[in-house]
Amino acid sequence: MEISITGGILAAIGGLGPAIGVGLIGAKAMEAIGRNPDAVGKILPNMIVAMGFAEAIAIYSLVFAFLG
Repeated sequence: MEISITGGILAAIGGLGPAIGVGLIGAKAMEAIGRNPDAVGKILPNMIVAMGFAEAIAIYSLVFAFLG
């Protein structure tokens, strides 16, 4: 059985960017809601979609890590 370090590196680097992105998206959305609570209806759906796109990138890197 061959141990491949490249898969681990790919998963770590591929998960780092989306993790930072999701954190920033959540922080900025909460900041915007704190400043204008009436805008929750416009901010929350956009935040969820943006987080979904960021998580999709992490899932793609995880799949490539398993394949590689």
